[in-house]
Amino acid sequence: MHHVVVLRFVLVLTALAYAGGVGLVLGNVVGSMVVPDHDWISDTVSDLAAGRYEIIQDVTLYGYAAALIAVAIGAAHMHSGTREWSGMIYALLLLALCVTIIAARNEYGDGDSDGFVIHTYVVYVLGFLFACLFVLAMREARNLPGVLRPVSAVCAGLWIFGAPIFFFMPTGYDGIYERALGLITVAWVVVFAAHLARRAREIL
Repeated sequence: MHHVVVLRFVLVLTALAYAGGVGLVLGNVVGSMVVPDHDWISDTVSDLAAGRYEIIQDVTLYGYAAALIAVAIGAAHMHSGTREWSGMIYALLLLALCVTIIAARNEYGDGDSDGFVIHTYVVYVLGFLFACLFVLAMREARNLPGVLRPVSAVCAGLWIFGAPIFFFMPTGYDGIYERALGLITVAWVVVFAAHLARRAREIL
């Protein structure tokens, strides 16, 4: 009975992960339409998360952090026993912390550059952690059926080679480029949540 309850709990966590990923995308779309003079091609998500309507993007960022925590907890309950799997859990929890800090500290887009600006350093850490997450998932899933391994491999390649380019993008296009990078992370979270849900249903 206890085993069944845990597996059903994992299914609830994966549903929360789906909601957090979809919510992040919808929040960005709605925020881009609501915020006056916001250009989703040239203005970044940080610009969207500051100002009068910052609550829209901030809430969805917190929701995405919750999604990362949800899949981390789900993965802990479905642990495969490998170091790669443990590394993925640690990376997911640290990524949730990074996303929370970014949502809470509106240091870009509000014109405030005084004091220690932690945003840039958190973004660097976030970029590194997602790269580690995708590579670990690719290694973990090499003997598993399903799409987790190919999706992780594609995400790893796109992220490792594409993410650093963001810092050199012209300001006229960095908004849409940042959103594309964000979609890579959302796609992986949804696929990983689906992988956990499938495993839980197979055991039930």
